Amino acid sequence: MLEQYLPILLFILIGLGLGLALIIVGFVLGPSNPNAEKLSPYECGFEAFEDSRMRFDVRYYLVAILFIIFDLEIAFLFPWAVALDDVGLFGFASMGVFLVILLIGFLYEWKKGALEWE
Repeated sequence: MLEQYLPILLFILIGLGLGLALIIVGFVLGPSNPNAEKLSPYECGFEAFEDSRMRFDVRYYLVAILFIIFDLEIAFLFPWAVALDDVGLFGFASMGVFLVILLIGFLYEWKKGALEWE
C-alpha cells in the first residue's frame, strides 16, 4: 500500500528541490546593487504622507468579504456542472435552491447599499 504513495512523495521532493534550487540560483546569480531609491517605500510614485496604520472605511472590508463569499459560492457551480449527468434531478433541484438562496442574499446586499461605493 505504501508503495502507491512513492510517486507522490517523489513528485513532492522533486518539486521542493527544484523550487529551492531556482530560489538559490536567483540569489546567487541575480544582481544585487541596492541604493536609497530602490530601498525606499513606494506608494503610487510619491512619498507616503500618512501613517501606515490609518483607519480604513468599513465598506472596504465589507466589499472584500462579500466578494469572497460570492466568489466561493459561485466556485461550487463548476463541479456541479461537471457532474450534472450523475446527480440527476435531485442534484439539479438542490443547486436551484442554492442559487435562489444566493440570489436572495445578493439582492438583500444590493438593497441595503452594501455594493455602493462613494
